[in-house]
Amino acid sequence: MALEVQEEFGQIDIYVFDQILRGNIGRGMRVLDAGCGYGRNLVHLLRQGCEVFALDADPNGVDHVRQLSRSLGTRLPAENFQVGLIERMPFPEAFADVVMCNSVLHFARDEDHFRMMLSELWRVLRPGGMLFCRLGSRIGMDFEWVRDNIYVVGDGSEWFLVDEEMLLELGREMNAVLVDPLKTTIVQDYRCMTTWVQRKRF
Repeated sequence: MALEVQEEFGQIDIYVFDQILRGNIGRGMRVLDAGCGYGRNLVHLLRQGCEVFALDADPNGVDHVRQLSRSLGTRLPAENFQVGLIERMPFPEAFADVVMCNSVLHFARDEDHFRMMLSELWRVLRPGGMLFCRLGSRIGMDFEWVRDNIYVVGDGSEWFLVDEEMLLELGREMNAVLVDPLKTTIVQDYRCMTTWVQRKRF
């Protein structure tokens, strides 16, 4: 049974899985995974016939996702899978039903870079569409401060960390509808990861 689940869903993030179970991501939707890595969240969506698009700065990751798509028998063109930066995505405005950005935004260099990425994610989302973000935060733990919004996390790396007030204020600026309350997972002595899910108003 466990092997069957793994084969169907891959190494999917549990919070992406939650959105699938609730029908917020599913068959027939155009889904963009911005910062797709090696496609851990895409196996089930490709199997289910979603129109998947993916972007990552790592060419090896993008090539792996192309191969994954082919191996699952989809007919998606290779051009759906692009090498690029989130702050300059090669997709048109109001393009996707769902935009996912999982474990990427905390690598922003500063607030300007963070806002550039977020603005692009929002630009390519259609009215009524859903933006799913999972990102490092300071909700529930204290971290060593380096400079504005940059903190040292448990492995010694420097992350751009948001807090609850910042996320809620950004949502107001974007005139977004919060799909779920903010949910934060604390990894002891290492990091906090917050799930931030918003819907774009019509």
